[in-house]
Amino acid sequence: MRVTFSTLLLLLLFTACGDSSNTSTATAEAPTETPVMENKKEVVMTPIFHAAVVLEYDGLTIFVDPYDKPEKFTSFGAPDMVVITHTHGDHFNEEVLSALDLSGAELFGPAAVTEKAGEMGFEKVTTLANGEDAARGDITVNAVAAYNLPKAEDSFHPPGKFNGYVIDMGGQRYYFSGDTEDVEEMRALQDIDVAFVCMNQPYTMEMAAAADAVLDFKPEKVYPYHYRNQDGSFMDTKEFARLVEEGDKTIEVVVADWYK
Repeated sequence: MRVTFSTLLLLLLFTACGDSSNTSTATAEAPTETPVMENKKEVVMTPIFHAAVVLEYDGLTIFVDPYDKPEKFTSFGAPDMVVITHTHGDHFNEEVLSALDLSGAELFGPAAVTEKAGEMGFEKVTTLANGEDAARGDITVNAVAAYNLPKAEDSFHPPGKFNGYVIDMGGQRYYFSGDTEDVEEMRALQDIDVAFVCMNQPYTMEMAAAADAVLDFKPEKVYPYHYRNQDGSFMDTKEFARLVEEGDKTIEVVVADWYK
């Protein structure tokens, strides 16, 4: 019995020393996350570049806004789903998409995206307007409004034209803001486990507005992403983390290098 108790004690000490998930991190590389939870399936989440993320779940691979070098995505194999927020080239990137095997992939996007995707080789194309959703097995893709403020048809991101998304999978809810400001639809989100929130100028929102929105919808964890400005400078993501933590220490902020 003494051997069993000692072994258990060592295991508990090792686990406690190795767990730093409840602290904010500033990392040189965007981490891959593999949460394994009781009664939930495993989701492997890999931040790639700018606003691009890969999700792997239950044998399926999902690309969100694939952008940058094609080889960053081909190493994951052919995608089963591709989720695109809007038509701008740093989100709907034809160079990357043309390098992928899309013959077994379903595209999810607003009409502005799907209208341009007919010749790209997707097996299936699904159009989602703001507020609409599509379920595929135990995965649900929910389209969330994404636009500039004040609302204007001649803005970079007009109201009603583009999407953010909440993807439900593995018992968790992942929010991808796409390009948006701190709109009421974002602030009204509920039960978000992991959020990816944009901030850059002049296209989306200021860092303080992004932090204030996060404090409204209170995800368990938030990644600041898409933080390169038009002039090539970067938003201060560590200051973003400070603002969020100052307002609510229960929200974990993960600061990673999205531009390596």
